[in-house]
Order: sequence, then structure tokens, then C-alpha cells
Amino acid sequence: MKDLENKVAIVTGAGSGIGKAVSLLYASEGAKVVVTDIDEKGGNETVHLIKSKGGEAFFIKADTSNPDDQKSMVEMAVKKYGGLHIACNNAGIGGELAPTGEYPIDAWDKIISVNLSGVFYGLRYQIPAMLTTGEGGSIVNMASILGMVGSKNVPGYVAAKHGVVGLTKTAALDYADQQIRINAVGPGYITTPLLTDTLDEETIKSLAGLHPIGRLGTAEEVAELVLWLSSSKSSFVTGSYYTIDGGYTTQ
Repeated sequence: MKDLENKVAIVTGAGSGIGKAVSLLYASEGAKVVVTDIDEKGGNETVHLIKSKGGEAFFIKADTSNPDDQKSMVEMAVKKYGGLHIACNNAGIGGELAPTGEYPIDAWDKIISVNLSGVFYGLRYQIPAMLTTGEGGSIVNMASILGMVGSKNVPGYVAAKHGVVGLTKTAALDYADQQIRINAVGPGYITTPLLTDTLDEETIKSLAGLHPIGRLGTAEEVAELVLWLSSSKSSFVTGSYYTIDGGYTTQ
């Protein structure tokens, strides 16, 4: 039997990068996957890839910073597949670069709304849906190494990701006795469009050098950790924050 057989999963930001890799891996392990993203083309491509390999999935265009969208995606998942057991709150943005004392207010508001409030809105509607199944559930929130350490010129991103880690711990305590496990993952610099589409080759090479392992990570490597946290193999794990960073935060 596959690890996620007969489970229903929501993945946000699933049109590319880590979200896409998680969706494909979930489906390969038997889950019915609700693929969500603001990128309609990318989301539909992820669904196509899942179906081409014999999996089951459908796409919902949704903005995770909008609580109504989050509510609707959970309702649609339950209506389509009969319940909800797993969620990966992955959607996020990089935001603008500027020192804290010069950071644009609108840029701050945007990154907090997507990277932190978006995770809360997900939890707010995913948890009640999971409770109704009576089977418990697993939620994985995508934080970052910057949920543990700081970095220059990204105050909004760092604040949001630290917030995700704290929110994860609190929510995990709230629902541990009802068998809903909630954990966070902290990737280092990963080869995804969020990185490769915005940075030049020299900058990417310098970022790789910051990791003792000597390279950037891959979305597929992160997805393997997310899968473990989403499955019964991690049944005694909740409220935890796992870095997957090639040794970045050990320095």
C-alpha cells in the first residue's frame, strides 16, 4: 500500500518549484491532490503531469492571501473528494530587497499577507475540515532557513518565515490531542523559478557556496521531507521545524 493511499491533499503554490514537486510526489504515493496557485497555466500543467502518470488531481486558481479563496478551496476539495487529510501550505513570494529603515510599507504588507497570513488562512479552514473526518490529519507549512536566522535587506521575508514557525508550533499544540499534526519545513536556497528567474548565474553560484554541502538543493529533495511529515511514518512528530539546507544553519 502506498504511503498516502485514499488521502486527500491540498498543495498551495503548486504551479512550480517545491509545490509542484510535492504535488507530484503526493500523487505518486496515492493521494488525490488539489493543486492550487494563482498561476493557472502552471497549475494545470501540474495536474496534467499527475494525470499522465495515473494519478488523480484537479486545479483551483486561488490567492492564498485571500481568506475567501482559502475557504473555497477547502470546500471544493471536500466536495470533490469527500474530505481533507493533508495540506502543504507552500505558496510564498520573495518580496523586495531593502534595509529595514527603508523598506516600502506596501511591500511589507504584501509579503506578510502572502507568506504569513496566507499560512494562517490555510490553517483556519483546513483544520476544521480535517476534524470532521475523525481521522486526524497532517499539515506542513513551508518556512525557510530564514525562519531561524536573519539576513540583510529582507525584513519582511524573515519576519514572515519566523512567524510561520511560531504559528506552526502554536497550532500543533492546539490540535495534538485531536491527532492533527502540524510541522514546518525550512529549506535553504533551492533551485526553483523563485530563485533562477530573479537572480543571475554569478549570484546563484555565490549562494551555492554558502551551503557546506557545496550546492543548492532541489525541489524534489524538499518534497521527500514534506512527504515523510505528511505520512503516518512521522506519526509521533508534531510542532517541529525541520531545516533542509545542506548545512547552512549549522555554521
